[in-house]
Amino acid sequence: MAKTKNITFYNRVVDLYTDLGISMTQEEQISMDSLLDLHQNLPYKSPVFKTNYYSFIFVKDGKGNYTNDEKIFDYEGCTIYFTNPGHIKAFEFFELEEGYLLTFSEEFLKTYLNSKIFEEFPFLLSETVPPQHPKPGEFREIENIYLQIYKEHKGDSFYKNKVIGSLLMILLLRIKALFWNDYEPLKEGSQRSKIVKRFKEDLEAHYRNLLNNKDSRILRPKDYADLQNLVPSYFSQVIKTKTGRTPSKWIAQKTISFAKSLLRYNSKSVKEIAFQCGFTEVSHFSSFFKKETGKSPTTYRKSNKN
Repeated sequence: MAKTKNITFYNRVVDLYTDLGISMTQEEQISMDSLLDLHQNLPYKSPVFKTNYYSFIFVKDGKGNYTNDEKIFDYEGCTIYFTNPGHIKAFEFFELEEGYLLTFSEEFLKTYLNSKIFEEFPFLLSETVPPQHPKPGEFREIENIYLQIYKEHKGDSFYKNKVIGSLLMILLLRIKALFWNDYEPLKEGSQRSKIVKRFKEDLEAHYRNLLNNKDSRILRPKDYADLQNLVPSYFSQVIKTKTGRTPSKWIAQKTISFAKSLLRYNSKSVKEIAFQCGFTEVSHFSSFFKKETGKSPTTYRKSNKN
């Protein structure tokens, strides 16, 4: 959790709700809660905030609005809305009879769904996502899936995250088929929005290359600016203004997510993983990892090994 110009940045939804004075619990990388359980006193209006997680809000019966950067979207019943990391956000509930909040991290997506998740579902990187209003029959199809996720999340199955990952894949496929089948991210938004999208795509492509041993470098902000033929200072200013994070912070968090996945689900040594993450010295990798996570790579691996 960090603050920039009085807007708090949250890595987990549980940290947001703790600051709001509302009790909730969360698994490491995913959460799902009934909005009625969280918001028992209505109407409710949140402060503005930023997040580093993805969220779906399913409102079967209710009325309110949410803010995404400079845009405010109103909604009523049978509404699905989605938000992704980096934007200025706020929400307001006027009425609420039934609804659910699902949040998940990029690490969860790439561990339990698909390492190329953003290629299959480019709308996850969309700059602005208006609320979707499926027909009643379509909403019931979506409802059946997210209620299965909710049931599994509240259970204690040894394979819980794998089951949730499979259900989330089905949910994303259904939502894509209903609303986003023809979505082309580079055609959306202003020039600055396109710079952000291109940066995210280049970031994804680089870490795919690292995973597949097609590259061994750490790309710096200047390298990503060069890929778009932009002056580095202008590039960095656009990314920071649009997302609330510097390119360096995006790169660091992507590297940590990549390293965590390798440490948890790969038998390679820490030294081999350091090289695969683009570090030439394992000591530099270990120092970087501990600075970002509070744990050494070895300690993290021991505490999270499946």
